[in-house]
Amino acid sequence: MKKFAEISTRPNRAVQAWLILVGRAMNRQTLTYSMLDEVMNFGNPRALGPILDYIWAYCKSNDLPPLTILVVNKNTGTPSSGMGESNPAQQESVFEFDWYGVVPPSSEELDVAHKGDSPTQP
Repeated sequence: MKKFAEISTRPNRAVQAWLILVGRAMNRQTLTYSMLDEVMNFGNPRALGPILDYIWAYCKSNDLPPLTILVVNKNTGTPSSGMGESNPAQQESVFEFDWYGVVPPSSEELDVAHKGDSPTQP
């Protein structure tokens, strides 16, 4: 059995985050970076941005609602810049989308999308 902590590359951790975010989307919930860090047992909420970039790029390249906007700053309640528009309509599109009808992306698919379109890549 493989564990995410044992294969802790950014694309693999992005798969882990995808699974968590889909569950939150289907329950119409947001979560903070600290909450996501705790669930992922990652160890550094400030380092989650680059991992979420993979999900953001995959959503963008596949014309999906930006799943990453569910991760919000604990002080402002809004997503970080580059992770999706912070508006109720955009968040509602994430909540309304049938995420369980989509096969989760592989780490390879996330990596390809990230290399093609990432908010933090030059």
